[in-house]
Amino acid sequence: MSNPSATALESDACYLAMKTHDARFDGTFFTAVTSTGIYCRPVCRVKLPRRENCLFFRHAAQCEAEGFRPCLRCRPELAPRAASWSTEDASRILALQAARLIDEPDAWAEDGPGAAQIAERLGVSDRHLRRIFEAQFGVSPLQYLQTRRLLAAKQLIADTHLPMTQVALASGFASVRRFNAAFLAHYKLNPSALRRAGGSREGRPIEVRLGYRPPYDEAAMLGFFERRALGEVEVVSAGTLARTLRIVQGGRTHAGWLQLRFDAEREQVLLSVSDSLAAVLPVVISRVRGMLDLDADPIAINAALHAHFPQGDGLRVPGTLDGFELAVRAVLGQQITVAAARTLGARLVAAFGEPIETPVKGLGRLFPTPAAIAAASGDALGQLGIVRQRQAALQAVAREVAEGRLALHAGADVPSTLAALQALPGIGDWTAQYIAMRALRWPDAFPAGDVALQKALGVTGAKAAHEASLGWRPWRSYAVLRAWHSPPPASTTSTNTIAPATSAST
Repeated sequence: MSNPSATALESDACYLAMKTHDARFDGTFFTAVTSTGIYCRPVCRVKLPRRENCLFFRHAAQCEAEGFRPCLRCRPELAPRAASWSTEDASRILALQAARLIDEPDAWAEDGPGAAQIAERLGVSDRHLRRIFEAQFGVSPLQYLQTRRLLAAKQLIADTHLPMTQVALASGFASVRRFNAAFLAHYKLNPSALRRAGGSREGRPIEVRLGYRPPYDEAAMLGFFERRALGEVEVVSAGTLARTLRIVQGGRTHAGWLQLRFDAEREQVLLSVSDSLAAVLPVVISRVRGMLDLDADPIAINAALHAHFPQGDGLRVPGTLDGFELAVRAVLGQQITVAAARTLGARLVAAFGEPIETPVKGLGRLFPTPAAIAAASGDALGQLGIVRQRQAALQAVAREVAEGRLALHAGADVPSTLAALQALPGIGDWTAQYIAMRALRWPDAFPAGDVALQKALGVTGAKAAHEASLGWRPWRSYAVLRAWHSPPPASTTSTNTIAPATSAST
């Protein structure tokens, strides 16, 4: 089958992928069936429709703009999102970046991102953005956003027992009236009727399945988080990852826990979320997708990297559920082993993390807030074994995040965030690039000064590492993971197989 990222969809190839339920193409196109008025993912297990009844679209918003409704069985809202990074023409890249901002709940204002705000962020005019967006997606930015909101609402209705008022607000609608009108107009179904059709979920845990595109090295991903698990915040055991989580949205704080495990046979992640996080379920799902890198496009990535790193086709870039937490852990890990950094992190959690009740053994604290670390005294941090240079870096990051000057999530602007990070005391290129790779989800991050990376690439010096990496753009974050995962030279003493034990950050 041809690459689904080609400009025009090949209908026969799409039909073949749908016929074989090929998960590699999940989320890269959707099938609209004219005889039923429904659109599905290529992995849908319903009876195969006749070829002449199938229309193929690259995005769910295009299906809905043509009057098709989402399938209640395969649930298009759970599909991997389309890749946001590309080596194609500038207009396509700009349109994809605009879509990336719409897709990122952490970047939403209370009423969602408008075309004017996105255009300003991308440095183009509102009119130019609408023109290239419609050329790329076949719908306007507003139609695209409306589809995202409706699919998020559909998921909340199906997977939680939240009142419809909370469903409307959590999915980005300003009022229940607007939500009901949009839902009825698009899906020809009242939201309450959809909930009745799915049955009551009162008293049942929130459980969703999240798709991804194979190949995926689940053991490497879980191993990465297990080696870094902080006591009381994270537990990785028997193929299951559980952790606590705090999300601040709309001035309200939501705290709870989640558990996840891989279902490799179905190319899915099974996610359970505490009821206390139901109101921010779209944000939780988006962060979990980022943490596990579920939206990666392995076809494009492996085409660029397989020749240099043939053993790494299933590796993904581990992300984070909280950008501030990742930044703190990156600072703590400067120039020390992973085990030592984990010890410092555990002490920080024990000293400043808030207790929380969970049903998971060993899970009982939230990671400290930016305000808590910013307010901590030097003596208190020093007693934990954190040296003064790192104290200054931790508190500088904490103040910037707490006061809203620094955003560390996938919707943040990468160049300006990198510059802001490196302007802080104690934050060098390695730390900033590492944060960009994992918290900002930038696929082209490259900490060229990292000594372990240079050894893995067989070069000396940051300049040589940078020059060696140019052919891997825009997927250098994945090249870094593959290099770190490669068998270390005989002289290397580190036992870490997926990330360096030391860094060149200052």
